[in-house]
Amino acid sequence: MRISTKGQYALQMMLDLAVNDNGEYITIKSIAKRQNLSEKYLEQIINMLSRAKYVKSTRGAKGGYRLTNSPDFYTVGMILRTIEGSLAPLSCIEDENECNQVERCLLCELWSEINDAINGVIDHVTLADLVRRYQDSVGYDYII
Repeated sequence: MRISTKGQYALQMMLDLAVNDNGEYITIKSIAKRQNLSEKYLEQIINMLSRAKYVKSTRGAKGGYRLTNSPDFYTVGMILRTIEGSLAPLSCIEDENECNQVERCLLCELWSEINDAINGVIDHVTLADLVRRYQDSVGYDYII
């Protein structure tokens, strides 16, 4: 499994929205500046997050984006799957019908264990957990 830059930036953007939430809408321009990322690329990603109803937007002078729900609602897995699709290491792990040798495959159990380990992490770490990690690291030279 490899997370694309789109998946990485989506998680970064959602974390930025959570960390900088002061009740006002946040512009893509300000996120791009803080995160040193392309505004155009973030616009593509925010559209995907908006279609998934993870963020809401408003137009105008005070326009921008906000999280639709509180940070503890979103898991890393939810966000990554919205952008990346399946995170299974092999398609046969997700759909056993794709493998005509599932009963005889010696590695099937290993691939399933890897898949379970990945999902065990990403489905239990929330955006709120990442916000806490960020807050604990304030004062250090970390980027989101």
